[in-house]
Amino acid sequence: MDRIIERKRGLQRKHIPYMAGGAFLLAMVLWLVFGNHRSTLRVSAEDVTVGKVTKGEFKDYVRLNGTVVPIQVVHISPEEGGIVMEKVAEEGQQIRKGDVIVRLSNSSLDLQILNAEAELAEKQNLLRNTQVAMQQDRLNNETEQASVDMDVQRKRRAYEQYKRLYDEGLVAKETFLQAKEDYELWQKKQNLIGERLKKDAQYRNIQMEQMEDNLENMQRNVLLVRQRKGKLEVRSTIDGELGLLDVALGQSITAGQTIGQVNDLSDFKIEAQIDEHYIDRVKVGLSAAFERDGKTYTLTVRKVYPEVRQGKFRTDLTFTGTRPAQIRSGQTCNLNLELGRPAQAVLIPKGTFFQTTGGNWIFVLDKSGTKAYRRHIRIGRQNPQYYEVDEGLEPGERVITSGYEAFEDNEILKLE
Repeated sequence: MDRIIERKRGLQRKHIPYMAGGAFLLAMVLWLVFGNHRSTLRVSAEDVTVGKVTKGEFKDYVRLNGTVVPIQVVHISPEEGGIVMEKVAEEGQQIRKGDVIVRLSNSSLDLQILNAEAELAEKQNLLRNTQVAMQQDRLNNETEQASVDMDVQRKRRAYEQYKRLYDEGLVAKETFLQAKEDYELWQKKQNLIGERLKKDAQYRNIQMEQMEDNLENMQRNVLLVRQRKGKLEVRSTIDGELGLLDVALGQSITAGQTIGQVNDLSDFKIEAQIDEHYIDRVKVGLSAAFERDGKTYTLTVRKVYPEVRQGKFRTDLTFTGTRPAQIRSGQTCNLNLELGRPAQAVLIPKGTFFQTTGGNWIFVLDKSGTKAYRRHIRIGRQNPQYYEVDEGLEPGERVITSGYEAFEDNEILKLE
């Protein structure tokens, strides 16, 4: 007969895997819903630099490395080319305005002077010959005019005489008319010759004026060519120190070629290279200062060059008061250039984190100092010591200011 098998009640061994799987799924759901999914990285506390957020006076300035240069540098460029015959001055020598620095020789210019002088002499002879010829023509014209005037007077007397005789009936009418026609003909000749002589005189005057103008132009040309001869002596245009003279005896120099420079040492200025980040803020008139031998010297931005090279632009600064007594061209100075007035602001120390974040976020430590959380911030101005924080941080908080290259993708840092 069949035996009835009783069904077992309660937890059995075969149910354990199902229960474990359900518990795991429940834990995963709870973690997904309530868990913190931000990535965490463990770092050594000794490998990071921590700075404190403070509130204080922000001094808007930038630190520059400047080089002392003469207030003015004048390049030496001869106006005439030639061969170097003599170096009168040497580099480093003190020279005065007008002093000869180099003497040149130019045989081609000598030939031009001779040709110009010969042409001038030829023009002078031609002018004299023309003047003599014109004087002769003038005398001939005056003689002709006098002869015509005499003939007109004779014809007039004859006409008047025949007219009286004709009126008295003593001569024939034909004789009277011939005398009258001869007189009128010579009057016309007299007028025509007078007009011709007047035109000839005007032409001679114009021709003489043109020749005299040409002669004056040639005289000026000769004078200019002779002045070019004097420019073969290259002279200094200012008082100063001959800083460079790059010529050698026998060297061929072209007109306009730079062969040296004269440094004006009556004063000095400082040239500084500034990062292009500040190009919109650096203006003429800004103040700067540097310290030397326990004294502070002030300067003013004199010129801002617009060209940017290799991420930097150049500025010139001049002293507004006294300058160091022992200052020399080529010395370097560490300047503080003021970009604006000091103001109260939230500050954090400068650090290399900025290179990674661009000032858009930073790691902020919690109160325990064992964890740091990534936080969005906004940084405004900066100086060599501090960043000005416009948004995201409060005074008293602590932040990591060292580089973020190793953990820039993480949200939480756990310091150990």
